Amino acid sequence: MSQKKQMSESVLVAAFLCLSGGFQDAYTFFCRGEVFANAQTGNMVLMGTSFATGDYHTGLRYLLPVLAFAAGIYTAERIRRHFKYYEKIHWRQLIVVLEMILLFGVGWMPQNVNLVANMLVSFVCAMQVQSFRKVNGNAYASTMCIGNLRTATDMLCSYHVTKDKRLRNKSLLYYGFIGIFIVGAAFGGVLARILKEQAIWISCGLLLVAFLIMFVREDVEHEML
Repeated sequence: MSQKKQMSESVLVAAFLCLSGGFQDAYTFFCRGEVFANAQTGNMVLMGTSFATGDYHTGLRYLLPVLAFAAGIYTAERIRRHFKYYEKIHWRQLIVVLEMILLFGVGWMPQNVNLVANMLVSFVCAMQVQSFRKVNGNAYASTMCIGNLRTATDMLCSYHVTKDKRLRNKSLLYYGFIGIFIVGAAFGGVLARILKEQAIWISCGLLLVAFLIMFVREDVEHEML
């Protein structure tokens, strides 16, 4: 079975991961002191301007999630290398389980530890973006939109030149992921105001669905062999 057929690269799993990614970003921004969980470029801009104006406390509030994001990428890669050939469960499912555990813990954290909460959510986002990078063999991102927007528009332009319907369909798929991310962010923004700190548990539920879907697709694929 080719790698592009691997169950964790399905469109359905990607959709739930995009929902969760958008939700997490809105959650940290609206509920945890206006810090981005995924958009680390925005955090770096705010960090730089804060340090430049002498507001070192605010600068640190943006710096630490960036460092946590880097740590999340490193951790996900170490998990992949260690469990790549583990047969009982796919290594990406282990990543999702760890995400759910950490995000569930974040839901119990009060406002006075927002810095720690933001670091943990950034750590989770990094693990996800590092581990889930392809859909049916095509690169994508489930926790941010800039790469998907570039790819979708590039393919749309290529379609208009070549009239290759496969390029059009792929372009629409990427635009769809962007739309799903926005929907997740919209729900995250609304529910963060209603459920407060515990709103992040909704993201845990979305990840749980993705986790279970990976089991279902794996069984189907084995039956086809």
